[in-house]
Amino acid sequence: MVKEATLVADERLAALPLCLAAELFAGKSVIVSGGGSGIGKAIAWTFARLGAHVTICGRKQERLDEARQGLAAAGFEVAAIRADIREEGQIEALFEAVEARHGTLDILVNNAGGQFPMDAIDIPSKGWRAVIENNLTGTWLMMQRAARGWRDAGRGGIIVNVAAAVERGVPGIIHTSAARAGIINAARTAAVEWAPLGIRVNTVAPGAIDSGGLRVYPEQASRIFHLANPQKTLGDPWDLAQMVGIMASDASRFMTGSTVTVDGGGALWGDLFTNGRPDYFESGA
Repeated sequence: MVKEATLVADERLAALPLCLAAELFAGKSVIVSGGGSGIGKAIAWTFARLGAHVTICGRKQERLDEARQGLAAAGFEVAAIRADIREEGQIEALFEAVEARHGTLDILVNNAGGQFPMDAIDIPSKGWRAVIENNLTGTWLMMQRAARGWRDAGRGGIIVNVAAAVERGVPGIIHTSAARAGIINAARTAAVEWAPLGIRVNTVAPGAIDSGGLRVYPEQASRIFHLANPQKTLGDPWDLAQMVGIMASDASRFMTGSTVTVDGGGALWGDLFTNGRPDYFESGA
């Protein structure tokens, strides 16, 4: 069963054991998009606990402020800047603010995104465009702005994109399945083009993660999400957050253009119907 979003409560994120070395990112400047809740919030906590200067961004300032206050209560100073990643002007303002405060950015984590469950045949064009713009175009604009900043500064940098495990498609969310596949391929292409600039680009592809966001799906689907992988469990935001930390560290120095799947083996076994499994697949009629 899908549990409540308390899984990413501040006290829990402050207490979970880190598998990474303390001060791993000391002095590093990091942007985490969608850092006010769920997976993004866990990523922000991970980098803050590892010594980084963290900036979180998102569209809802109230949510960002709540996340910032929770981090501040634990002794971590984090900047929270409202920015719609679909808008180039807001992206530019975000990067300028970070550069003014910390100098050139070191690490960009593209986590922002979202979707709604609906059968592919019923998705309106407006809904399709909204998800593509947010998940794919927004991620690309952030990647490009980071790369231009590093190029102009004459130094390299690291990009980690949070996409989704979409190798076999994801029935019920075709719009985000298409967008996330686009992110994965854009990362592969950019990794080659930007290698001469010293920029590494990698992607982490989660399966069903219990971050609270699963509650938007129909009950008949969400109650069996944990059965769509051989481990028969849901992932935790902390699982993703620490993997992002590894991919952003020197431990991954020789890795670029790669996609690391974190889905409990779901891509190898089981199926995931996010809008409910049609009777046809039960009865064959």
